[in-house]
Amino acid sequence: MKIEFAGVGTSRSGSLAVSVSEGARLSATAKKVDKLTKGAITRALKASRFEGKKDQVEEILAPDGLAANRILLFGLGDPKELNEATLENIGGRLVDRANKTGDTTLSVAVDAEGSKVSVADACASIAFGARLGSYRFDRYRTTEKKDAKPSVRSLIVMSGDAKGAQRVFLPRNRVGDGVILTRDLVSEPGNVLYPETFAKQARQLAKLGLKIEVLEEKRLQQIGMRALLGVAQGSAKNARVVIMRWNGAPGSKEKPIAFVGKGVTFDSGGISIKPSAGMEEMKWDMGGAGTVVGLMAALAGRKARVNAIGAVGLVENMPSSTAQRPGDVVMALSGKSIEVINTDAEGRLVLADVLWYVQNRFKPSAMIDLATLTGAIIVALGHSYAGMFSNNDELSQRITSAGEATGERVWRMPMHESYEPDIKSAIADIKNVGAGRSAGSITAALFLQHFVNDVPWAHLDIAGMAWCYKASPTVPKGGSGYGVRLLDRLVADYYESGSRSKK
Repeated sequence: MKIEFAGVGTSRSGSLAVSVSEGARLSATAKKVDKLTKGAITRALKASRFEGKKDQVEEILAPDGLAANRILLFGLGDPKELNEATLENIGGRLVDRANKTGDTTLSVAVDAEGSKVSVADACASIAFGARLGSYRFDRYRTTEKKDAKPSVRSLIVMSGDAKGAQRVFLPRNRVGDGVILTRDLVSEPGNVLYPETFAKQARQLAKLGLKIEVLEEKRLQQIGMRALLGVAQGSAKNARVVIMRWNGAPGSKEKPIAFVGKGVTFDSGGISIKPSAGMEEMKWDMGGAGTVVGLMAALAGRKARVNAIGAVGLVENMPSSTAQRPGDVVMALSGKSIEVINTDAEGRLVLADVLWYVQNRFKPSAMIDLATLTGAIIVALGHSYAGMFSNNDELSQRITSAGEATGERVWRMPMHESYEPDIKSAIADIKNVGAGRSAGSITAALFLQHFVNDVPWAHLDIAGMAWCYKASPTVPKGGSGYGVRLLDRLVADYYESGSRSKK
């Protein structure tokens, strides 16, 4: 879908969207359109339950006096309460509605009367929401009927500040590129995306200015990533670790911020095999790695003034005669011995080595890992919040604030030392699961904490967030891209040169 910004007009083909505030108060453009159509909007308001409330959309078909095929009235709610998230949802809703009409063009008139949001910001937010909401992963569909496909090819956002809107939208659009890259990666089937092909995808980011380093299995053996390699040894697909470096602040004396992702491209559970029902969903057990790759693309794409490291551990967890067994003991890169009780608790083994490697090699100012790590976090938080575990209050607060700003929310969970005995092994330093079913997400986080030393660190368990089961205006069903916007906002607000924390 092509997105452009223009001045306000009404002689557009396709769908024309105009705003109405709560209490059925027409915007300036809506009043103009109402006059041109001899009161079509006024009559529609009287004949419907549309009152201009937030999230409402009403359609007027074949309006007399306009070139447009239809008018879409969208509710702003109370203009004083208008914010970025509401506007993004408006964009998503409008493009979804227009896609069902058969129209190829959607024009949206933006009036920010009575709002604290500038016209440029409002336009950029609507366009960004429309882009995110229009996403589809359909590359493998060959028989879909034409009327089932989205129709909109062009979105025109009209306002009194088209140049300002374009300027504000450009960096957001680069973040959108990162979100969509993550969604694509998470959606790919396991026979297409596995460690080797995932690494090839990551290499493509070099064209954005990222420095890409791929550590192949022989090198991983030399380094001593035995915990990660233990997970991979049951698969015919060899492991990879990808290091991505963005040097956007070359003169800065600040240490880089680091992001680490779990990349299990398919998780059968290994010898501790999962039930067959729903196992197809385990293609997205690389969601954390997908987010890190999308985030690094976003930072490079918008030329973020920050030095950042992205690292992903890529493995496939399969049962075979060479697979790791329950009861095996592996020696992690850190030198800590791990008793493997359950081969389906494999993600923490992958992260253990990559976290240690990153903190030891790059000495980051902060380190954040993302992983679809535990089903227990879904039991605790459902699909509305990611679980956050951290050894640092300031970092936790920063991530929480960024989550509230973007709508990608996190909820901090406890990591009290009283849980530590649950992962104490009888024959090794530590074991990879706790006792029984209780506090599974907490014991997993405590396990990871053994491999971060004193670096300010946060672990985001995104098992409930990486895949969307119930669509929202900006997140269709499927790979959600969760975490890209959250962490991009974290960087922009607190770690980027010129951010509010550095002023």
